[in-house]
Amino acid sequence: MQNIDLNHEILKLIKEQPEISERNIALALSISEDTVKTRIANLQDIREKILIVGNRKKAYENLKKTLEAENYNVVNILNSFSALETVSEERPDLILLDTAFLDTDGFEICRQLRANPKYRWVPVMMLGEKNEAEDSIKAYKSGADDYITAPLNPLELRARVGMILRRSRV
Repeated sequence: MQNIDLNHEILKLIKEQPEISERNIALALSISEDTVKTRIANLQDIREKILIVGNRKKAYENLKKTLEAENYNVVNILNSFSALETVSEERPDLILLDTAFLDTDGFEICRQLRANPKYRWVPVMMLGEKNEAEDSIKAYKSGADDYITAPLNPLELRARVGMILRRSRV
C-alpha cells in the first residue's frame, strides 16, 4: 500500500471507530503495530484549512460549525492585527475575511495579502453585511476571489467554498 493510501486507511478506521487501538488498526490493515504508531505520530491534519478572520464571534461560531460539518479544518481569529501573522503560521487553503473591523477594514487586509508574495496565492472570500454593488466591487478591487453577504445561506456558502478550493487546486 502506498504511503498516502495507508495514511488515509488509518484515518478512515480512526474516524469510523474513534476508540480503536493501534493494535486493532494494525490487524485490520495487515501491517505492524510499530508502523501504525509511526504513521499516527507523523500524521498531520490533511483536511483543507479555512481561516476565518472577523470580529463577529457569535456569527463566526456558526460559520465554523457549518464548515467543520463539511470536514474542513477551520481556524477563527478575531483580531485583524494578527491576520497576516496567522496566515503565515496556519498556511490556510482559503481565507474568509470580514469586510469590517474596529481597527482596520478587511479590504485593506486583502490588499496587504495580495501585495505580499508569500500570501498572494491564498484565495480570499470577503464576508460583508451590506448587499450593495459598491462593496462587492471594492472587495474584488482589493483582490478578493469572491464576496458574500450576511445572512449567509449555508448551502450557498458550502458551494462557493468548494468552488474556490477546487479552482485553487488546479
